[in-house]
Amino acid sequence: MQSYGIYTLANDIVFDQLVALLNSIDVNVDKKLSVCIIPFDHRIERVKQEIETRPNVTLFENHASIERWESFAQRFVSSHPEAQRTNQQHPRWCMGKLHRKFAAFDGPFDRFVFFDGDSLAMKPLTAIFKKLEEVDFVFDDWEHAKPDTHAALDISLISSTNAFTEFEIRSQLHCSSFWGSKRGIFGIEELSVLEEKILHHSEAAWVNGQGWWDDAFLFNYMTLRSGRPSFNFSLSPNGDERTGNCANADPFVSIDQVLHNQDGLKPIHRIHYMGYSSTDFARLCRGEDTNIRYKDTFLHYRFLHEPTHKPTKLKPPSLFKRSNRFIQKATRKIAFQS
Repeated sequence: MQSYGIYTLANDIVFDQLVALLNSIDVNVDKKLSVCIIPFDHRIERVKQEIETRPNVTLFENHASIERWESFAQRFVSSHPEAQRTNQQHPRWCMGKLHRKFAAFDGPFDRFVFFDGDSLAMKPLTAIFKKLEEVDFVFDDWEHAKPDTHAALDISLISSTNAFTEFEIRSQLHCSSFWGSKRGIFGIEELSVLEEKILHHSEAAWVNGQGWWDDAFLFNYMTLRSGRPSFNFSLSPNGDERTGNCANADPFVSIDQVLHNQDGLKPIHRIHYMGYSSTDFARLCRGEDTNIRYKDTFLHYRFLHEPTHKPTKLKPPSLFKRSNRFIQKATRKIAFQS
């Protein structure tokens, strides 16, 4: 086993984003730090080819672990009262593919940080690995600040059970796009205990019905119910550690291709391009002027080792392309609803 490492989840559909993330890790974290890619699905031919060019990158191949986490997610989803009430199946999310990221707990790194594939690393992970000497989970996000209706957990329901106070619940809310933890947590026995509470003690309802299919919502239940200690940098008493991270929400300043929190020019751990599709990034890499904030930063890292392939000028899509895409989107929406 290795002491430290990074995980991400990817397939060929997000290839451009994966390359950009790997390059940003090389430059801003540590070129020698091991990275393990958990396959989102079977479409990983380009991913495998990329791995062959990078001595520090490997493919996660513990298929038993992947199956364990997919099965756990599917059983949770099917037991949630909202899924049962609506008889609703969400083809994109309910099959547990995003939940494969939790296979990181079964991987080779004693301590690790997980990056969502639509992210770029902006600084070393030294502080996170240091914190993992004291706690079992480390986060850096602002989920705890969301109103109750949008929180991952049903705060009023959980607090009514007297298992946790409202303060305990809210202070431990977090996302699943960036987190640090340790190998061996949520092993077979621990996960079985959680599953017993979910399936036979109605605790699936602890997860907010707005996101019963979401990996982040389930992860919040898992970390809260585990009772393990955690730390969130956005709640740090040190103001220099409290920054933004979302490309579509937070203002950043670029200094030598490294983004900093605009308020105080504080270094950030990562930028998360949440809300932008892989299609948007593929079009950007072909030279289309897509509506992605901090696109220049992304292009810098995506073509760091292929500067001749980097678009020299971004052009807006033609009226024909915009119209055709609108029609296709409307058609897909109608087909999904029917």
